[in-house]
Amino acid sequence: MPKRILTGVVTSDQNSQTVTVSVERRFKHPLLHKTVRKSKKYRAHDQNDTFKVGDQVRIQECAPKSKTKRWEVLEA
Repeated sequence: MPKRILTGVVTSDQNSQTVTVSVERRFKHPLLHKTVRKSKKYRAHDQNDTFKVGDQVRIQECAPKSKTKRWEVLEA
C-alpha cells in the first residue's frame, strides 16, 4: 500500500526535530454546493530542524516515531 503524501504549511517549529504542519483541504458541500475549507494539523519528524514557520512542505506517512508523530517531512 502506498504511503500518503500531503502538502501543508509549517505552523510551529518549537520542539526539537518536530514541526507542526497545517494541511488544508477543499471540497464542495453536498447539500449547499458551496466550497468548504477544512484544515488539520499533523506533527511531522524534521531530522535536522531545517524548516521554519511559514515554509511550504510535503509530508509522508511513516512508522510511529513517538506518541504523536506518524509523519516525516520530505522536502520544501
